[in-house]
Amino acid sequence: MNYSLATLEAAARTVHALMPATPQYRWPLLEAAFAARPDDGTEIWLKHENHTPVGAFKIRGGLVFFDRLMAAGLRPAGVVSATRGNHGQSVAFAARRHGVPALIVVPKGNSREKNAAMRALGAELVEHGDDFQAAREQAQALATQRDWLMVSSFHPDLVAGVASYALELFAATPPLTVVYVPIGLGSGACGLIAARDALGLATEIVGVVSTGAPAYALSLARGEAVSHPVTTVLADGMACRTPESDALAMMQRGLARVVSVSDAEVAAAMCRLFEATHQVAEGAGAAALAAAWSERAQLAGRRAALVLSGGNIDREVFAGVLAGTAFQETGA
Repeated sequence: MNYSLATLEAAARTVHALMPATPQYRWPLLEAAFAARPDDGTEIWLKHENHTPVGAFKIRGGLVFFDRLMAAGLRPAGVVSATRGNHGQSVAFAARRHGVPALIVVPKGNSREKNAAMRALGAELVEHGDDFQAAREQAQALATQRDWLMVSSFHPDLVAGVASYALELFAATPPLTVVYVPIGLGSGACGLIAARDALGLATEIVGVVSTGAPAYALSLARGEAVSHPVTTVLADGMACRTPESDALAMMQRGLARVVSVSDAEVAAAMCRLFEATHQVAEGAGAAALAAAWSERAQLAGRRAALVLSGGNIDREVFAGVLAGTAFQETGA
């Protein structure tokens, strides 16, 4: 998939008609933690996608997907999708805006508060299966049964919408050496690649996966899609069992490398973010910091950005992380 700058800017206008650009800040305590010495010139920018109307970057893609669907005269009787939470909120938000019924399938044991948020947006919620892939297969079956439109978590229009956060980031900062971005099914990383390439920048993009969801890391290493069971508990936004072929191809061309982080490393990053910025990050939202922290020696004197992709985490889980009673190195 290739995106022109004009295409991405048009998608960004659709997004910004409904929500303002999110901020990107340099937090002194966070930056100081990375600096080898006070004057080493290291810059750490945090892109706050936890500040959108649904607390995550995914809303951008949903707004563009539905806007283009309606503009093409393809209004569906209803839509069906599968999610661990943030994509489902995006679909429910955009569908409600256009008066379209939405049915969202989530795995059993999904985030209680993400489920509540989707219901609050008017979605019908169905729990099915033990992971995202099982939920996705059930969603497709229900879409066929109802003759409703299946909205995948990865689609060219979703990527175009999500790329708006990357355009904001690149426009608001000096030239960036590297950006760390979490990988779920791939729209966030691909949106960043699309914007970087459309702008003709040389910024390295580093994808971040969970050690408990290594499918994309394995697939990128082998050059072909590889499925792998998911065991991560904390990084549910990155809990992908089966890669998306189009996303894999785009990341194969556009990523500098992939860094894998454990739930324990993610938990430590969540604590570090809260201490240094007082921001709430869900597991996937803190993964970029976890990866950058593992490579902090390489970042001395460089200008890096970290995508805080979302802040939707159940209260009791976050409390356990902050208290240090969950997700230690010995296991979840």
